[in-house]
Amino acid sequence: MALDQALLDEAERTGEGFLRCYQWEPACLSFGRNEPALRRYDRDRILALGLATVRRPTGGRAVWHASECTYAVAAPVELFGSLKEGYRIIHRSIAGVLQRLGAPTTLAPSGRAVGLGSGACFAAAAGGEVLIGNQKVAGSAQLQQGQAFLQHGSILLGGSQDLVAEVTRGVPPAGNDAALSESLGRAVGFAEVAEALQDTAAGWPGEWREAPVEWPETLAHRHATRFQDPDWTWRR
Repeated sequence: MALDQALLDEAERTGEGFLRCYQWEPACLSFGRNEPALRRYDRDRILALGLATVRRPTGGRAVWHASECTYAVAAPVELFGSLKEGYRIIHRSIAGVLQRLGAPTTLAPSGRAVGLGSGACFAAAAGGEVLIGNQKVAGSAQLQQGQAFLQHGSILLGGSQDLVAEVTRGVPPAGNDAALSESLGRAVGFAEVAEALQDTAAGWPGEWREAPVEWPETLAHRHATRFQDPDWTWRR
């Protein structure tokens, strides 16, 4: 998360756009920036299961990052014209990538609002998010900082988001996630999706750079303490 925040800083400073695709080690449960994690999730159960947790700088709801491809786009808002247009273009690109892999993707109807009270990220699709049938295969959230923005998203490759329901207090909303490998009937790896998305990003407006695999530690250092701090993770 510190690296993605650093990319946002760089996008704001330089006017360049950056795309970073990555996986999590170990697997991790992430909360949205303003999500009421203390009220919604059983912290004692999460600790008993030994799950890693973090709170994202972007909004949205909880995601279990295991068999998936996480992407981060950091760019000046003006490259896309508006936050809304950036959201639309990025999701259309993801849908197109998955279609070329064989998945019959569509976008959730525009204007479909999903509040923080609607459960975990993959329990419901907001307008513009990527679907296979009626199930969500990719979800995203944004943060604007000055004249730049960060958009985080998760593309499900395998498994399910059932673990989020397992640690949710009360009766969680039914899961509505679709894993790409199960939908295609074959294993889909991280590299296959990440490389296809990076190729597609070359057609986005403006100047783009792929974020280096070994991003200079000094760039993210000032943010690392915050994202490693349980007080930030469980601040609400």
